[in-house]
Amino acid sequence: MARKLTKASLHSFKGKMAEQGGTEASAPAFDYMLYEGDPDHLRTVVATPSQPNPRIDSSLLKLKHRIGHGPFGDVWLATHHQSGHDYDEYHEVAMKMLHPIKEEDMPKFLVKFDELFLKIRKLQSVCWLHGISIISQKAFQHICIAMKFYEGSVGDRMAKLKGGKLPLHDVLRYGVGLAKGIHEVHSLGILVLNIKPTNLLLDEHDQVVLGDFGIPYLLLGVQLPDPDVSFRLGSPNYMAPEQWEPDVRGPISVETDSWGFGCCILEMLTGGQPWFGKSVSEIYNSVVLKKEKPQLPSGLPPAIENVLNGCFEYDLRNRPLIGDILQAFESARDTVSNDGEWIGVGNKVTPNRTSGSFYSTWFLTKDLLQVGDIVRSRKTPNNCKNMAVAEGTIVGLEKDTDRDGFVLVRVQGIHNPLRVNITTLERVTSGLASGDWVHLSDENRNRNRNHSSIGILHSIDRDGSVRVGFIGHETLWKGNCEQLQMADPYSVGQFVKVKGNVLSPRFPWLHKRNGIWATGRITEILANGCLVVKFPGRFVFRGENDTFLADPGEVEHVSFETCSTLGDKFGHVEDYHWAVRPLTIVFGVLTALKVGFVVGHSVGGRLKKGGSRKTHGGGGGGGQDGQNSGGKSKWLPSPVANMLAREGSAPPVAAR
Repeated sequence: MARKLTKASLHSFKGKMAEQGGTEASAPAFDYMLYEGDPDHLRTVVATPSQPNPRIDSSLLKLKHRIGHGPFGDVWLATHHQSGHDYDEYHEVAMKMLHPIKEEDMPKFLVKFDELFLKIRKLQSVCWLHGISIISQKAFQHICIAMKFYEGSVGDRMAKLKGGKLPLHDVLRYGVGLAKGIHEVHSLGILVLNIKPTNLLLDEHDQVVLGDFGIPYLLLGVQLPDPDVSFRLGSPNYMAPEQWEPDVRGPISVETDSWGFGCCILEMLTGGQPWFGKSVSEIYNSVVLKKEKPQLPSGLPPAIENVLNGCFEYDLRNRPLIGDILQAFESARDTVSNDGEWIGVGNKVTPNRTSGSFYSTWFLTKDLLQVGDIVRSRKTPNNCKNMAVAEGTIVGLEKDTDRDGFVLVRVQGIHNPLRVNITTLERVTSGLASGDWVHLSDENRNRNRNHSSIGILHSIDRDGSVRVGFIGHETLWKGNCEQLQMADPYSVGQFVKVKGNVLSPRFPWLHKRNGIWATGRITEILANGCLVVKFPGRFVFRGENDTFLADPGEVEHVSFETCSTLGDKFGHVEDYHWAVRPLTIVFGVLTALKVGFVVGHSVGGRLKKGGSRKTHGGGGGGGQDGQNSGGKSKWLPSPVANMLAREGSAPPVAAR
């Protein structure tokens, strides 16, 4: 459709396009009729809106007062002055002023922001961006991100309510909006990592707008001035276990935001922050080391209770994806009336389920199988062995949309296809399946020396694209299956020790008394292949650390088969429990005493017999014998001498 515009109105239209917000900032080109001179001779011109510049001159920004504070910086209310040929406007904006970072790291952050600026502006459920600027304050340069100012947030609304709890129908409605915003951010290949009620802004229609588009994610690889903030990526009360040390206990992934989503919804339901009243170190101990998770209030719709329980799985692979969460909240929202009242209980903490005991339903249904896929029996959790069913090809699906249904698998050597439950199978592509232990090929390994050489395959697409968790890599490593090779697997219960050629391992490791590396037992395997090891052969005093971490690329298996000598085999027996050596010593001492008693009793019996023979064969040498006996009595204790004298004396013999 052609539009009639004058040159002046066209100029004004171009200048204001970027100020309308939403999708209008990237409106497509259109045809218009340029009116110039004679109205009977109009000409058609294609007008393309100019691309907005993400950089804002700091002189056009004026700070008013601070309105918020977070782990990565402060939020200020500011005005943004914009002017053009025929307009002069002042916009009230929210300015996120980040904490100072090193000057050499600023270009990295700015490049990331520039690449995402226009893409983020197109998102419907994410706060609209004005741009970015560098402002000098107190001898430091701060990166400042100008965003649309919203009057309130979900956190503000909760603060006004008695008890801080929201009605269930509002929680579900806000949950849908939050899930949509997170899903949009994930579609750009970035993570939010800072989900909390104060970051859930409310527009004029009381709809949720995500106020953080992933600033912590953009700060990955940037050295922050506060080492405590560098240690974690997000707000402590809402952080997943892998967020605390992403290069060690990671990687962070889209499922990391599922944990933050669960914490945010839980606070809306209960009115209290998860881990409220605990220090940062106490939260770390609870979430990361003790694997505790918040208890959900009672009375929730089953679908919501199920998905929230999944959000708090310790292993990120067992958590639901945001798409699954969105589906559950949309279905539950339609079943709850607007005037329904809901009363919850307090926020309690219970230990998480035993790690690695079973796969969750969310994990088992992430990869939707198709006809023609090569499949095999799924490996048991934390184990390196497959089940007995051989590799086969899917030839039929009972229900295309059933994620917990059955498929028909054609196995070589079996005439009829096997009917197998989907959850017991895993797809194989180029000989690899999710959960396999892999390492980079030699060429690629030399290029990536900062992370471990061995990791766990998280997913593989049908086109060969892979995502792998490596120690030292904060996010999932992305590449192609041709860059990977199968590695020797590890499993819980195996004994390992640092390889002899490793002089300085990535993590601290114990030595034995003779200076060689000690042997430990794997108790857990993290999502990036990091081995959690304990040393049962070492006595641990109260309060002493009994858990160590290991890089799978730096350790080797230890078993009786790998022990070449008898001494090595006995040393491996000691690895099973610290009591083996003291019990062995006690057993040895008792055995020595027993042997000594037996030998002493035998020698004493022989001495008795020998003394009897001398008495019978000595004749008139009684005086001499008496002298000898007397001589013995001088160096023996008197009771012992008397006893030997009685035992050694011959009975009287009648004279002939």
